[in-house]
Amino acid sequence: MAYSINSKDYFNTKLYTGNGSTNAQTGIGFLPSWTWIKNRGDTHAHVLVDAVRGVTKELRSSGDNAEITTTNSFTSFDSDGFTLGADSTDSYNKNSNNYVSWNWKANGQGSSNTDGSINTTYTSADTTSGFSIVKYTGTGSNATVGTGLNAVPKMIIVKCLDQTHWWFTYHVSLGNTKHITLNTTNAVSGASAVYWNNTTPTSSVFSIGTDTGVNQSGQDYIAYCFAEKQGFSKFGSYTGNGNADGTFVYTGFKPAFVLVKETGTGNWIIKDNKRPIYNQNDTYLFANTADAESSASVLGMDLLSNGFKLRGTAGDMNGSATEIIYMAFADEPLVSTNGVPATAR
Repeated sequence: MAYSINSKDYFNTKLYTGNGSTNAQTGIGFLPSWTWIKNRGDTHAHVLVDAVRGVTKELRSSGDNAEITTTNSFTSFDSDGFTLGADSTDSYNKNSNNYVSWNWKANGQGSSNTDGSINTTYTSADTTSGFSIVKYTGTGSNATVGTGLNAVPKMIIVKCLDQTHWWFTYHVSLGNTKHITLNTTNAVSGASAVYWNNTTPTSSVFSIGTDTGVNQSGQDYIAYCFAEKQGFSKFGSYTGNGNADGTFVYTGFKPAFVLVKETGTGNWIIKDNKRPIYNQNDTYLFANTADAESSASVLGMDLLSNGFKLRGTAGDMNGSATEIIYMAFADEPLVSTNGVPATAR
């Protein structure tokens, strides 16, 4: 059988070169709702823009900053990509600088969702790909928030927009009593009643506790919610072996994007199939730092037709007996016949 979802209609990586002027990027294949950009060659922050908050509103995964308003940096989401403005900021569009953008489709700005005890300001959801962007205002009391997904989220990333706060992250492999922070190297932490109210998300809502990082009264928040879809996305964990002949992780598709984080102290590492295009991928970016793109064999990873295989010995990705969480999105689904998977290429 072939899976019904066409991966390239919902996620795509686009490389581009800045020009310091109006700069339209096409060829993404859909109208994005969330674009994450990094200057590959210099130490400038990751910048995240989405259609719910609007194109002038920037967040930085490599910091704990409140939402920043920019002028003429990111100017529009377009039917086949996005357009950058003439503001030649280093993070978006500096002349001759090389950039990577990761792009997801949701549903534009969306509309209010009333499934939870908090009515969202906007919920932009694509139920086919299992991705939604949710904006809500905190109450300071235990609450639930609607995702619009009609499926249980496996990963949720929450950021306070109005104040300096870390990026608090729920992951299915950690469970509802723990959290991890996207902008730091910190290990997994417990005491998550104040974050997820010790409650697993449902097909309609996720739960939040009383911590100011996710639910301060009167403060606005954004949540990126991901359900797992066969042939398109996978969220889980694996155990490293500390060996260059590293752990193989089955996803059921050829990955286009992989984000990994060890549950101990370590960086969030981003791999994709465009940097570089050959199979053994030693090139990496850290989601939690402004570091430029680099490469190292100890952070090697093979992107295969049915998953990914670790080829490096670094603890951040493949430490011996270390648990590492991941999220992955497909370049192409794994073609199968009568439920029997094809073999890796």
